[in-house]
Amino acid sequence: MLKPQFYQQSNPTRTLLRLTKQLIPGNHHASFHFKSRSKAQKHFKDSFKPRSSKAIASLSQDTKFKVKAILKVKRNVGGLLTSLGIDQGLNDIQDLLGKTILLQLISVELDPKSDLQKPTIEGYARRRVSQANEYVKYEADFEVPPDFGEVGAVFVENGYQTELFLQEIVLNGLPQGNINVTCGSWIHSKDKDKRKRVFFTNKAYIPSQTPSGLRRLREEELIILRGNGLGERQAGDRIYDYDVYNDIGDPDKSSELARPVLGGKKLPYPRRCRTGRPRSEIDPSSETRKGDFYLPRDEISEEVKQIKFYANTLASVIQALVPSIRNAITNAHHGFEYFTSIESLFDEELELSPLSKEGLWKTLLPQLFKAISMDNGEDVLRFEMPETMKRDKFCWFKDGEFGRQTLAGLNPYSIKLVMEWPIKSKLDPEIYGPPESLLTAELIEAQIGGLIKVHDAIKQRKLFILDYHDVLLPFVSKVREIEGTTLYGSRTLFFLTPDGALRPLAIELTRPPIDGKTQWKQVFTPSEHSTGLWLWMLAKAHVLAHDSGYHQLVSHCQPAAQRYASDFSTLTSSFPKHNGENALARESLINAGGTIESSFSPGKYAMEICSFAYDKLWRFDLEALPNDLIRRGMAFEDPTAPHGLKLTIEDYPFANDGLILWDAIKQWVSDYVHHYYPDPGVVGCDEELQAWWTEIRTVGHADKKEEPWWPELKTPHNLIDILATIIWVASAHHAAVNFGQYTYAGYFPNRPTIARIKMPTEDPSDEDWNRFLEKPEAVLLETYPSKLQATTVIAALYVLSYHSPSEEYIGEHIEAAWADDPTIRTAFEKFNRRLKELEEIINERNANPELKNRNGAGIVPYELLKPFSKPGVTGKGVPYSISN
Repeated sequence: MLKPQFYQQSNPTRTLLRLTKQLIPGNHHASFHFKSRSKAQKHFKDSFKPRSSKAIASLSQDTKFKVKAILKVKRNVGGLLTSLGIDQGLNDIQDLLGKTILLQLISVELDPKSDLQKPTIEGYARRRVSQANEYVKYEADFEVPPDFGEVGAVFVENGYQTELFLQEIVLNGLPQGNINVTCGSWIHSKDKDKRKRVFFTNKAYIPSQTPSGLRRLREEELIILRGNGLGERQAGDRIYDYDVYNDIGDPDKSSELARPVLGGKKLPYPRRCRTGRPRSEIDPSSETRKGDFYLPRDEISEEVKQIKFYANTLASVIQALVPSIRNAITNAHHGFEYFTSIESLFDEELELSPLSKEGLWKTLLPQLFKAISMDNGEDVLRFEMPETMKRDKFCWFKDGEFGRQTLAGLNPYSIKLVMEWPIKSKLDPEIYGPPESLLTAELIEAQIGGLIKVHDAIKQRKLFILDYHDVLLPFVSKVREIEGTTLYGSRTLFFLTPDGALRPLAIELTRPPIDGKTQWKQVFTPSEHSTGLWLWMLAKAHVLAHDSGYHQLVSHCQPAAQRYASDFSTLTSSFPKHNGENALARESLINAGGTIESSFSPGKYAMEICSFAYDKLWRFDLEALPNDLIRRGMAFEDPTAPHGLKLTIEDYPFANDGLILWDAIKQWVSDYVHHYYPDPGVVGCDEELQAWWTEIRTVGHADKKEEPWWPELKTPHNLIDILATIIWVASAHHAAVNFGQYTYAGYFPNRPTIARIKMPTEDPSDEDWNRFLEKPEAVLLETYPSKLQATTVIAALYVLSYHSPSEEYIGEHIEAAWADDPTIRTAFEKFNRRLKELEEIINERNANPELKNRNGAGIVPYELLKPFSKPGVTGKGVPYSISN
C-alpha cells in the first residue's frame, strides 16, 4: 500500500503500532516497527490544522488554485540547519536569497497525450518562524492549473550546505481540503546527493491500485533503497541490504579477538544490515571494525544517539573503573571474600582514582552511582540497591523464590512441562556419553514424599523442567579451556505444589567425556544436612549462571525478522530502533572481549551458543505467545477458557498478563488489516507484500529458508498472525526479558552470570574436598563472578534496564496518518483503552494475596508487561524495543 515515506526521528523508543510501509526494497530483509510521534509533531499538526480524512485533493477544472505548502523542519545541532564555519555563512546567504528548499508537486496522472509524467509545479520554501523551539516553519506558494489532477507526491531538494530533517509538509488551498505529507526523514544537501527526494501523500494504495503517475517513482525509490550489495555504506546513506555477522571479532587487533562468522551452514544465524567495510587482513571472511557501525541515516534517531551515548559512556566508565577497582580493591579479578563485601557495593562508598576524562558519567547515570564525590574531591562509587534486595535481603537464598522467579522473573521463557519420561539426551552418545538422565522416578518420588507417582505427576501436569543439557553440553569442553570459568549441561526439576508454587526438586549437572575422563554427572537435591545444603546452593549457582547466559543469548537476543518494508504496502515498516540496538550490541556488548564474553559463563563461545540455539530451537510459527506456551506445555487449547487457552500453572504472571496484551495487539492488527484488505483475495495478489514475506524467509533467515513450518501468506488471517507475532516479539517479549535485568540480577547472587569453578564433587582432590568441608561459603563465593566481573555486569544491566525520558510506549499516541481515517482512529482508540485496562488489571493482580507468585512479603510485584512506565529503572513498561 502506498503510504507517505516516514522514518523515525527523535523518539523511536516510545513507539506505537504504526503499520505503514517504508520504502525499503522489495528484495530486502523485512520487518515491522512501531512508529513514534513526538509531542512536537502533535503541536505542529494542531497549529497548521492539516486536512481531515481525505488525503489527496481533486483540483477544479476552471481556475488555478493558489496553494500554500507549510513545512516543519527540524533544527540541526547547534541551531537552525547550522554547522560551524563556512557552511553556516553559506546557509545564511541562501536563506536571504530564498533558494533553500525546493518543492515540486507531482500529479497522480500521466499526460494523456505523451503517456509520460506531467510537468511538476515547483516553488521554493522560505523560512518563516521558529516552532516549539525545535522546529522551524517554512512556506512555499504554488499555482496549480485546472488540468494538473490530484497531487500524489512531492519532490524535495535541499539547497543548504548541511542536511536537514523534514518532518512533514501540509498543502493548504486545495478544493477537497488540506493534504498532510508525513516525511520524517533526513535530506542530504543537493551538493552531496543530486537526486531529489520523493515523499508521497497519506492516501494508501495497494500496488495494483497505484495511480499511473506514481508507479515509476515507486519502483525507482525501491531500487535506491535496495542497494546493490557493493561498496561501503556511508553515514548519510539510506540503503538497506544484508550481510552475515562477520564484524563481532577483531582479528587484526589480536588473534585472541578472532571470532567465526555467524550466518551460513556452519553457524546458522539471521542476517544483519550490511555495512561493507574493508575485510580483515588476517581473516578475509571478517569485516574490520574501524569506524562507526552503519545505520541508515533515518534510523540514527535521537533515541539511538542517546543509547549509543549511554553505551559509549558505559564503556568509558568501565574502562576507568577497571584500573580504579584494581587499586581500590585487593585482587579485583578474584572473588569476594564475604557476602558482606558484595553488599558493600551498595552500602558503602568505594574510593576511586579521579575519573577526570569520564566526568560525564557522574551526571549521566546518577541513580546508578549514588555517591560520586567526596568533600575532598575524590571520586567514589556506590551502586543503587536493586528492588529485590530492598524488599527482601535474603530472597536469593530461598528455594521458593528460585521457583517463583522462574515464572515471574527475568526469564519466564525457559520453564517447560515434563511431557516425556524417562528424560534422555538427544545428543550423540558416542561423543557426549550415555544419554540417560540420573533423574529417576525413585529419586523424584522420594523428594515429594511419596505423595504421588512420577507418571501420575506427569499425567496431572505437575512436573516441570529447566533443561539446559543439550544446548550447553556441546560447549563444555571449549568453555573449560578458558581460564577462570567452567560449564556443565544442566537439568532442574520442579514440582507444582497444591498452592500453585513451583518447588525445586533436583538439579542434574553433566560433564561430557573430557581429557581422557569419562562422562561425569550428579544429581543434587535440597537437604537439611549442611553438606547437602551447601552442595545444593552451589548447584543452584551453576544453574542460575546457565539461565542467565541462556536469557542473554537466546531469550533476550531474539532473532527477530528485521529489515525490509515497502513504503507502498499496507502494513509495516522497519524496526528503526532494532537496527540501532543491533549495531550497538555488535559494537560493545556481544563483540569479542565485550561484556557478554568477559562476564558470562560461555565466554568467547557465547555467540556460537546463540547460533546453536537458533539452529535447533527457533521457529517463527512458535514465536507467538499462545504457540510458545503450548509448545512448552505451559498451556493447552481450550475454547471455553479466556484467550482460548488453559494455563497449566494458573498463577503464571508472565502468561496471564501477556495473553491480555497479545489479544489486544492481535485485535488492533485485525482491525487494521481488515480495513485495508476487505477482499481476502487481495493479500495473495499483493506483489509487494508477497515479496516482503518471501524476503524475510529466504534472505533475512536464509539458513532456515527451506523449513516447512514457515506460515503461508495468502489471506488476511495469515497476515494478521504474522504481524501480531512480529509485533509481540519486538515489544512485549523484549520488555519481559529486558527491563527487569537490574531489578532481578543487579544483586548477582540472585542471578550470577558466571560460574568460575567446578563443583567440589567433580573428581575432587583431597585438598579441594577438605577445603569445601572447612569453608563452604568461600567455595560459593569463588564460584560467583569476580569483583571486576560483578562491577561490570551491575553497570551494564543498569544501562540495559533503563527507560529513557523520551520513550513512547506501545499504543500510547495515535499517528497523524491513522487519525485521518475514522475507522483506524476508532480501532486505535479501542487498543489504547485496552492497554489502560491492562494497567489496572495488573495492579489488581499484584494486590491479590491469593496470587502468591506476584504478591507477598518481600516480593517484587510483576510489572514487566505493564504497558507504560516512568523514566529510569522501573521494571515495567512495554516500549517498542530491541533485540540486541
